[in-house]
Amino acid sequence: MRKVLHGFALVGAGLLGAGITTALRPGTTTTVVAAAQPVALVAAAKAKPKVHKIAIAPKARQPMPRRPRASRSLYERTTSIPVLRQQGCHAGRRQTNGVVVLDFGKLAYRRHSYGTILFSGRFARNDQITWALKSYARGYVECLPKSSKASITLARGTSNYNPTVPSVHRAGRKWAAETQLLDRYLQRHGFATRVRSAAADDVEPAWDRSFHKTHAFFAGFRAGSHGQLLYNFGSLDGGAGGIWNVRQAYYVSGGMRYARAMPEIYNHAMARQWAYLSRRSVHFYGKPVQFAGLMTQHASGCSCGLTPAEAHAALVRELSKHPQTRVVTLPAVTNIGSPS
Repeated sequence: MRKVLHGFALVGAGLLGAGITTALRPGTTTTVVAAAQPVALVAAAKAKPKVHKIAIAPKARQPMPRRPRASRSLYERTTSIPVLRQQGCHAGRRQTNGVVVLDFGKLAYRRHSYGTILFSGRFARNDQITWALKSYARGYVECLPKSSKASITLARGTSNYNPTVPSVHRAGRKWAAETQLLDRYLQRHGFATRVRSAAADDVEPAWDRSFHKTHAFFAGFRAGSHGQLLYNFGSLDGGAGGIWNVRQAYYVSGGMRYARAMPEIYNHAMARQWAYLSRRSVHFYGKPVQFAGLMTQHASGCSCGLTPAEAHAALVRELSKHPQTRVVTLPAVTNIGSPS
């Protein structure tokens, strides 16, 4: 009997596994079949869930800022209107862009007139220099292709080398006044969208160890300026703390309201000197030197220092060594030389 019951138990377990329940009662046998699941539910259970894929665009790579193409600055030997107009025309045809310094030499005084000694050794009055700059600006605009987007800042250049004038402060005021006159000329003739007026000074500590004359010129320019900038395209001669201290070097590189640094970077030592001054400026004044660019004097076939590209890389690399002086690129690069 146990074997029979055990056999029925095995049969029942098998039927239950098949979804059939069998109940035994005396004299009757009842078979119950499990209800089938709805077809829709079965299909839904078997169906794979739909996955909505969201396309994620690849992260765009930010283009690296390009080093500005070097403009050509000049050591001027003349104020001849036709010559300067031709110089400007040549710059326009080349679509020169950025800062152009026309260096008219050291400050001088002749026959009751302030002016400079040109690189030819001749004296030029301030008004003659202004007419020369006007001619350059006109030549640039007239020869610039109409489709070009280029524009320049035309800087009236001098130096702090042995100024032979009655008052260096007054020379600075007059330099600012003539810079303003050029600005008015550009506005009046519709050239201001292509040419902006500025001033420049080749400032070198070895030429004014006491700093007094250089300070007087910058203070005079500040007193006479109407917003035009004064670019310092000089050197540091041993660095800040060498001939000049940090306060003096910073004053002519951004401490004076309208001053901007556009230093000579002829070798790697000069790049290190200017970067050090910028770090010292952060320490003492809470802000770095305001670099408007840099200047080189490289010429093919001449060992005249770093090329514009090498100088730019050198200064950017040195400035990047401190988080508060770091820059990716400089606004302008110019290479100075004598007119061809």
